[in-house]
Amino acid sequence: MVQTIRIEAESRGRAGKGAARATRREGLVPAVIYGAKQEATLIALDPRIVMRELQKGGWQSHLYEVAVEGGTVRTLMRDVQFHPVTDRPIHVDFQRLAPGQRIRVKVPVTFLNEETAPGLKAGGVLNVVRRELEVLSDPDNVPEGFVIDLGAAEIGDSLRWSNVQDHFGTKSTIDRDFVVATLAPPTVAEEPEPVAAAPAPAAPAKGGKGGKAAPAAKPAAAAPAKGGKK
Repeated sequence: MVQTIRIEAESRGRAGKGAARATRREGLVPAVIYGAKQEATLIALDPRIVMRELQKGGWQSHLYEVAVEGGTVRTLMRDVQFHPVTDRPIHVDFQRLAPGQRIRVKVPVTFLNEETAPGLKAGGVLNVVRRELEVLSDPDNVPEGFVIDLGAAEIGDSLRWSNVQDHFGTKSTIDRDFVVATLAPPTVAEEPEPVAAAPAPAAPAKGGKGGKAAPAAKPAAAAPAKGGKK
């Protein structure tokens, strides 16, 4: 089931961009807790806590108990804003959970028996359309992941929401039996057409310089006529 994480926060009294900048100058990350028809709670977080959670992955599906002013607030981390240059977190939004409220979460999906799937053994390719499935879930029963078994999947098969082994009481936010992955036929690379050989260049004429033809020989001079004047 979903992981519940406790994080410590400080209360901050003022809203607005100026107050947020002042919080950042103190080395903290401004944040807000909203929802459940209650007034927003302004808090500040240690940036190391925020980075730790972001590096874990799947933070949007974790439950966070935010400890502030001697109490705890049950929340989901909904959004994180980052500095455009440094990529450091500069603001965090938490959604407060009301008792009995179903929450919208994204749950990762994994595939079993890829090694033995008939379609994959025949050269097919697993084309994953959705790596996360968005569902409505009880906060106390959010699954860590969904599983689809490929043990009998053939080339051309579509794996759908109905193929997920256990929905854990969740309800899909898409109102149809949507496709999660397909088993596509193997891609056949087309052989390139043979390229015709270029004609060989003509050989230069013999005797010519630099490939030019030799000039024609001049005719011999005529011999003088006999009996002429001595």
